[in-house]
Amino acid sequence: MKEEKAKTQERNKAKIVGTRGRTFEGKVIKKFPKRVVIGFERTIYVKKYERYKKSRTKIHARLTDEMANKINVGDLIKVQECRPLSKIIHFIVMGKVEKNKIKEKKIWKQ
Repeated sequence: MKEEKAKTQERNKAKIVGTRGRTFEGKVIKKFPKRVVIGFERTIYVKKYERYKKSRTKIHARLTDEMANKINVGDLIKVQECRPLSKIIHFIVMGKVEKNKIKEKKIWKQ
């Protein structure tokens, strides 16, 4: 019985961990029991005006049970794209970024 539960849990983790695509770093804006919302700024070139504009992006990411206690609002985390887990969640949390690697340009300012 215990072996079957362990195998089922491993299969569920494998489904979530199947990552692909892009990775992002951002500051945690909101925290929910099983997900977090991160935000970061990026620059977009506007061809018509030959200038750059700042754009803010919000990403919802799945928060695993192991990471739930480690990550709080205001932390800088790394997320990676995965298969769609729900209507709005298409990323998973990979881990916390060390404080000496923080880049001022990518931090969400409120």
